[in-house]
Amino acid sequence: MCIRTIEELQEDTREKQIIDIRDAADFEKETYPGAVNIYWEELAAHMDEIRKDCPVYLLCYTGQKSEEIAEELTEQGYEIYSIKNGYRAWLKMKLSKMMADHNAAEQRTKDIERSIIKKFRKPIWRRFTKAIREYELVQDGDKIAVCISGGKDSMLMAKLFQELSRHGKKNFEVVFLVMNPGYNEINYQTIKDNAQILNVPITVFESDIFNIVASEEQSPCYLCARMRRGYLYSKAKELGCNKIALGHHYDDVIETILMGMLYGAQVQTMMPKLHSTNFEGMELIRPLYLIREADIIHWANYNDLHFIQCACRFTEHCASCGGTEKGSKRAEIKELIHELAQKDPVIEYNIFRSVENVNLNTVIGYKQDGVRHNFLDTYDDVK
Repeated sequence: MCIRTIEELQEDTREKQIIDIRDAADFEKETYPGAVNIYWEELAAHMDEIRKDCPVYLLCYTGQKSEEIAEELTEQGYEIYSIKNGYRAWLKMKLSKMMADHNAAEQRTKDIERSIIKKFRKPIWRRFTKAIREYELVQDGDKIAVCISGGKDSMLMAKLFQELSRHGKKNFEVVFLVMNPGYNEINYQTIKDNAQILNVPITVFESDIFNIVASEEQSPCYLCARMRRGYLYSKAKELGCNKIALGHHYDDVIETILMGMLYGAQVQTMMPKLHSTNFEGMELIRPLYLIREADIIHWANYNDLHFIQCACRFTEHCASCGGTEKGSKRAEIKELIHELAQKDPVIEYNIFRSVENVNLNTVIGYKQDGVRHNFLDTYDDVK
């Protein structure tokens, strides 16, 4: 029998020749992978191109013409087969595979979303909604630019906002904003791929920040951070947003507190929300404020998600840090906090709470709205 199905073609693991006998125009549009084109009316002039040392499969539009030719060539000693239903069979198989892949992708997205509400309800979802309520981060009528850098934190934040918009009571809008400051091709593609996996409809805009700060010798990271913030505010305002949301989490907060004390000689924290000083009417919010980094990592690993680590041009090829922040002051503080927490887990919580329990009667000096105050200013006041 010289007829084989498209499935039998794929199951044949031998070396084989596949000949598409449709016209050249249709062949150029699409064909079976690895097929060569010899139009059926021209086969007689190209018999030397048809192999006798391996099986040959013929592909036409419906399978009828290829069946006729296969029967003739079989009699001439060729091991030759007509693909049943021809190109239509291949197209049907391809569309079925695309549908199966689409359904699998949809199911994966649903599983990721379900994990936030089910498995990670307590460490992630509840802490997210608690921060929204406790710090009054979202109000009716808000239009929020959820800023996505491509890392685990901002990507989780995007999914949390999607869930909040589905299940929350607030009437607000979100725009998932991605700025490309000059990512390399791999990082940029990773961001787009993850957005597709997570079903996050991103809005992308370009900037030239990495090139601008490349020549900066002193504090390039500080300059880059300020410029990125400015570009995000500007684009968000252009899109009609009144807030930008950044993916800083609980561990970022306690690291910032300790860094300020040890390296900045000051007591300060990363605030859950801030009014912009340069963009009137704009506000910055940090909805992951109460979520631990370990839980974010657990969520990513549980769902087999892989995000970019550090997209900075100064570190992406750095042998000492491997594209992470290792070797930085923040990494040193992170390690210090980890060591302290090994001795007493309450230390992390105490660092976080310390800036909520400041007693001005026991502070030598403080600054408010740019004005410095000293305990001596009122020391001799008698009540």
